[in-house]
Amino acid sequence: MLELELLSPAKDKAVGIAAIDCGADAVYIAGPGWGNRKAAGNSIDDIRELCTYAHRFGVRIYLTVNTIIYPDEWPAVHSMMLEAQDAGVDAFIIREERLLSLPDIRVPMHASTQCAIRTPEAARRFEALGCSRIILERALSLQEVRAIREAVSCELEFFVHGALCVCYSGDCRLSEYLDGRSADRGDCIQACRSLYDLVDESGRTLVRGRALLSMRDFKLLDRLEDLAGAGICSFKIEGRLKSASYVKNVVREYSLALDALVAKHPGEYRRASFGKVSGGFTPNSDLTFNRGYTQWWLDGVRGRWSSMDTANGEFVGEVQAVRPSGGGLMLTLKPAGAGLQLSNGDGFAFFEPGRGVTGFRADRCEGRQIFCKRVDGLRAGVRLYRNINAAFERELESGSPRREIGVDVDVAVSGSFVIELKAETEDGRCVVSRFNADVDKAENRERSEAMLREQLSKRSGVYAFKVRSVSAPGALPLLSAGTINSMRRLLAEDIDSYVGLRPPQNDKGTAVPSGSAAVQADSSAVPSGTSVISSERSEPRNLPAELMRTRYCIKYELGLCPRHQKAKPTGALFLVNNGRRLALGFDCAKCEMTVKAA
Repeated sequence: MLELELLSPAKDKAVGIAAIDCGADAVYIAGPGWGNRKAAGNSIDDIRELCTYAHRFGVRIYLTVNTIIYPDEWPAVHSMMLEAQDAGVDAFIIREERLLSLPDIRVPMHASTQCAIRTPEAARRFEALGCSRIILERALSLQEVRAIREAVSCELEFFVHGALCVCYSGDCRLSEYLDGRSADRGDCIQACRSLYDLVDESGRTLVRGRALLSMRDFKLLDRLEDLAGAGICSFKIEGRLKSASYVKNVVREYSLALDALVAKHPGEYRRASFGKVSGGFTPNSDLTFNRGYTQWWLDGVRGRWSSMDTANGEFVGEVQAVRPSGGGLMLTLKPAGAGLQLSNGDGFAFFEPGRGVTGFRADRCEGRQIFCKRVDGLRAGVRLYRNINAAFERELESGSPRREIGVDVDVAVSGSFVIELKAETEDGRCVVSRFNADVDKAENRERSEAMLREQLSKRSGVYAFKVRSVSAPGALPLLSAGTINSMRRLLAEDIDSYVGLRPPQNDKGTAVPSGSAAVQADSSAVPSGTSVISSERSEPRNLPAELMRTRYCIKYELGLCPRHQKAKPTGALFLVNNGRRLALGFDCAKCEMTVKAA
């Protein structure tokens, strides 16, 4: 039976816990450094607390160590990984192959998408190096995924939702070339979202001021069954810089979809963690920040993937009129569909060629009218998008789901009023707790048993108890409701202590002896909570002429493709931004585009 894992991002401990509560089977998060998101570092103490919470539900925590590592940083990286291993992390997501040779790191290693694995040959290489899981390139077709599945026996992970890098993962040098800030060090400037002019070899401007490299977001909600059938076991959501509301909404939506998939294929699939999620909001990823959605290259068919001409979010309609109102503006909207509800505090955005995306907040909304402060560029005819749905955000904040572990309790009472509670969790853990009841005998056995069942069959923490049986050869003790409640709470604590910290595992799943991951004293060790990647530091590198390679094609997006659209030859094309020129190359045989330093 294949375990299906929903893998959520987390920028911090709080977001990680929210993701777990909404149904995540695993969470990936950065430690103090080298996590490829400079703004999302976390202390080892926070990682330890997140592991403790996660392991109650069998949820795994993966620590990202997926930047390039400078030569003098290796001792500090090693020290941090040892601390994280001791804190209970279940795997490391790595980029540098040298990390696989560290003898005292015994938890599994996952090859990051930054390793640019998109062929069976590359997958076999990383499996042979010792990776227990490979995180595949996003721009792959199902056919290519199947070919990799046939080539290796290790686990395969695939992104299913979130922002898309326009280039092949791990192979982009554009940010570093333009601004000196390396995507390989978690410091990408997102140059692909910038505005560019498209210029031909004669200097003529064909397109002015558009986000020519900006892609829509990934959404494979309705393709999970196809991916599972192709051999994917971990379904990954992008977004380690995203808000808690975004993560909660997307995780809940995909968790429900995975539950439906498991229910459709009993005996073939199961979820990788346990605990029932109930209550809370109704998820809808269309109502949170997005750039429009695409399924990218999953079917191996070229499509229109650009977000260059749209603002971000849900299209709500076209502005019919703009009038001054009390020092601000009043917009009258022609709604995109019947039943559109606008709320005070909604966030909106619109796109203007040459200026890009402009955003603003509504002070108040009344029917089809939006009142806001003055915003340059707002006029009749503008297509308006809502990127903050204030009413839905309030629902997300106030309506969090609850994740609980079902526990069956068997009660046995001896003649001397020793009460034994045997608890069995839904995942198979068994705990026995005993209590001495120095109390009188209950005169009404039926009523006492009913109270015992009622008070024990309640919730304590993350556990939902249910009394399965009561066995007593003689009389029952006369117990108050408060005493029974205390017994239930102590039983929950005993189950918690049974979980403890999941011991580090090697690739064969064998537990590592306690204390073997102790951090050795080292002058270069980094204290918990310290960010070790300095924003001031840069290390000059000889960048390759090819800064980016991608399946995305500007010619195709603009209707200029000679192969698919029978367009006339354009000659050489260049992107220009603030005087910087980038040469575009088109490998039509492979249907790929390159961006080079001009």
